[in-house]
Amino acid sequence: MVDAISDLYAVIPAGGVGSRLWPLSRADAPKFLHDLTGSGSSLLRDTWDRLEPLTGHDRIAVVTGRAHRAAVEAELPGIPDRNVFLESEPRDSGAAIGLAAAILSRRDPDVIIGSFHADHVIRVLPVFHWAVQQAVAVAREGYICTIGITPTEPAVGFGYIQKGEMLAVEGAPEAALVDRFVEKPDLATAKEYVASRSFFWNAGMFISRADVLLGEIAENDPELYAGLMDLAEVWDDRERRGPVVDRVWPTLPKIAIDYVVAEPAAAKGRLAVVPGHFDWDDVGDFASLAKLNSGGRKNDLAILGENARILSDAASGIVVSHTKRVISLIGVKDIVVVDTEDALLVTTSEHAQRVKHVVDALKLTGRGDVL
Repeated sequence: MVDAISDLYAVIPAGGVGSRLWPLSRADAPKFLHDLTGSGSSLLRDTWDRLEPLTGHDRIAVVTGRAHRAAVEAELPGIPDRNVFLESEPRDSGAAIGLAAAILSRRDPDVIIGSFHADHVIRVLPVFHWAVQQAVAVAREGYICTIGITPTEPAVGFGYIQKGEMLAVEGAPEAALVDRFVEKPDLATAKEYVASRSFFWNAGMFISRADVLLGEIAENDPELYAGLMDLAEVWDDRERRGPVVDRVWPTLPKIAIDYVVAEPAAAKGRLAVVPGHFDWDDVGDFASLAKLNSGGRKNDLAILGENARILSDAASGIVVSHTKRVISLIGVKDIVVVDTEDALLVTTSEHAQRVKHVVDALKLTGRGDVL
């Protein structure tokens, strides 16, 4: 058991379509609403369940699109209505997390917020909880803290965080300053990073005093900061909120939290990192989904779908079936098959990242009915 952290408020950004998981993930049913691990719960519900021991059920906020409100509240029946922050349209993570920080700071000026994506898979929860506890201790000292994942391979699909000198913070023995953020590298560079043992994967988890995070936004993007302050001022007033959101939200700059907060803070020595030694996956494509559901066994065939009817002989990879069709696979390796009522995807694990290009092509050809 872990004791709740009295000054921590968890924020779950639940946005994005997850286009590399099409046709499973759609605009009206993004990946955080799916059970992708066979746990019986959606990724969003799993995220809530691992955060609740740290905060209690009334100190978790979800930032999501208006179109997903009903689905989010169905997945999280215990969430207070005042803790569902609705975006009228996607404006990227800088606006989403900044909005939560601005609202919660007005409610509690001393609050520490922790941002945790709705669509990640994390196992070994006591280790995760220990990392968050350390990050909160660092945040109390005025730093913005991220949780870096120890790389298990030279992945090119993640950004990297370079660890600098160690910090002396009570309650956070593993905390260190961040020297720099690095965008997704090529394979040769990723191999160098992993071999150096001074780099972490960037999992997009940030813990900070709300006022410190907002101060960083104000310094780096005054336009975004001004808009967030206008929204926060009226957010808890139902009569005033609607017109202000409709007017202000579409004008907010679209920028990721990495660019508006993390990278500038690292350059100024204000960003820290705590290593996350827990099992983590962002389920970024079907290759990672196959690995996640096969326990990493390369020659296995992972099968998802409550009523999947699969026949296989010397096949490996993953099959996701949401139909009653019988799917037979013979002698194929690292195959990806996703069968839905209105779309069928067939590819391989090697080309799983290219699924996004299919989504882009469907948009260009006007076939949005399957997106």
